[in-house]
Amino acid sequence: MTTHGDPATQPGAPDVAARTGPPDAEDPPATAGDESLPGALTALRAAIGAALFPLALPSAEAARRAADGLTAQLDDYLLPRLARLDAPLLVVVGGSTGAGKSTLVNSLVKARVSAAGVLRPTTRSPVLVCSPADSSWFRQGELLPGLTRTNEPSEDPRTLQLVAAPALPPGLAFLDAPDIDSVVDANRALAGQLLAAADLWLFVTTAARYADAVPWELLRSARARGTVIAMVLDRVPPEATDEITAHLSEMLAEQGLGQAPLFVLPETWVDGQGLLPERVTAPMADWFARLAADAGARAAVVRQTLDGALAALHPAVEGLADAAEEQLTAADALDERVRAAYRSAHRTVEQGLSDGRLLRGEVLARWQEFVGTGEFFRTLEARIGRLRDRVVAAFTGRPAPAAELRTAIESQLVTLLRGVAAEAAEQAYTGWKAHPAGAALLEPDLAHPGADLPARAERLVRDWQRGVLDLVRKEGGDKRFVARTAAYAVNATGLAVMIAVFASTAFIPTGLEVATGAGTTVAAQAVLQAIFGDQAVRTLATRARADLLERVRSLLDDEAGRYLALSAAARPGPETAEALRTAAGRVETARRRSRLTGGGSAT
Repeated sequence: MTTHGDPATQPGAPDVAARTGPPDAEDPPATAGDESLPGALTALRAAIGAALFPLALPSAEAARRAADGLTAQLDDYLLPRLARLDAPLLVVVGGSTGAGKSTLVNSLVKARVSAAGVLRPTTRSPVLVCSPADSSWFRQGELLPGLTRTNEPSEDPRTLQLVAAPALPPGLAFLDAPDIDSVVDANRALAGQLLAAADLWLFVTTAARYADAVPWELLRSARARGTVIAMVLDRVPPEATDEITAHLSEMLAEQGLGQAPLFVLPETWVDGQGLLPERVTAPMADWFARLAADAGARAAVVRQTLDGALAALHPAVEGLADAAEEQLTAADALDERVRAAYRSAHRTVEQGLSDGRLLRGEVLARWQEFVGTGEFFRTLEARIGRLRDRVVAAFTGRPAPAAELRTAIESQLVTLLRGVAAEAAEQAYTGWKAHPAGAALLEPDLAHPGADLPARAERLVRDWQRGVLDLVRKEGGDKRFVARTAAYAVNATGLAVMIAVFASTAFIPTGLEVATGAGTTVAAQAVLQAIFGDQAVRTLATRARADLLERVRSLLDDEAGRYLALSAAARPGPETAEALRTAAGRVETARRRSRLTGGGSAT
């Protein structure tokens, strides 16, 4: 066996000082068991658990995976390891399919404890091998609590087979993990979870596959977390040992892993138990034996890996906070598209009350008949008789009941409301469909107004008409021309106010309105001014119009609410990003104060 990085002389003693530097001068001394660090981690665990990324954005799935990974690492490794820094050192043996991980584990513990063979994947559930003296620690389930402990081989990837190996010294355990590039998704996910729970990662590769992309991606990730790594290059042809070893060493140096111990195993045979010859594994076994026997060296490995994992939390959680803010931004964008559609609908109604379009058709015909017969004026007192005579002379025809005019007004308004609601629903639907998050929330019914909109629109108009009559009754209560019991006079005057609302914003008809209405708006304005006075007329028309628009706004808000309720249900809490950043900051502060690495090497 060839080694690189002098692993035999420095068993598991990384250059901690070079990576961490001296302790911060402003941080007060604290011990590794400082409860502020476990407390900060627990708070971070809660903040991550509360963070949701429900909107279908490109960043959402990655954020959910990252959150799950961080939660698993906190539960599987950081919290239990921080609680027991003196627990046995866990070496997770990982690598590509067929690299010989199980054979290597079996050979190091001198027993066939993990299945090895040509079938892939060989390791379907993880196998943890430890000294009989350490069995109780791993059986308690504090480390990797999500895995069910068993003493028998299992096909279930959510089980952890525990094997006691007398040949393995106390203080050290090996965990044979599934393949990092397994064809089974669950195996790959489990391999990543187990590697994140390692104190030391023993990565096994072969002369034929050491340059594969997947292992190097994981190696870079482990390096970024500060995990202590040792490399095994297996099945190296004797004639190519120097060349392949040199190339792999260059690659390790380029990735910042030049100090990682490198063990090179030649091509060889296995004995009847499937174990490698002792002469091949002896140097590596001796390296691990010295590591197990040296409490200081084990502590250095544990503390460096723990400190690195803690340090990596801050940027990882910052990414989650960014994703949470992106969710809020997307929710705001969806809401704005809906509100813009229904604001446009409200403006259309406002314009309809300003440009005279509602005076056309049936409403105009019914108004002309109503005023032209003189029915309107017969209810008014003699003091406006002369005005009545002049106006009535302009109209002829058969008397028509006021109910027909009121019905025509209602029909015209309901038609307008149904039209703008349909247009707004379609516009909002199109806006959401063009947004990835909105498209995922859409329901077919949202493309159209609510099923009860026609009934609600009719009720709105009738309620508004009653409100206009109440307004006329209140304003005219002190006028001699209207007795409080003269219901018809109130109704007739109320209809004139409604027509005034339809005529123009300021109740001063334009040339177009006069032409279209054949002078009827002038008649309505003149009559009302004679009754109430010019300023009172403006006040009546303005108040009636404002009341109608407020009712319309409420109706359209209810329609928009069908969309906004969906986005509200999918919207993360506005405090999510800040809670994540605050919790991560607490962990980072506590990490620095804990001085897990002690500011120097533990060789």
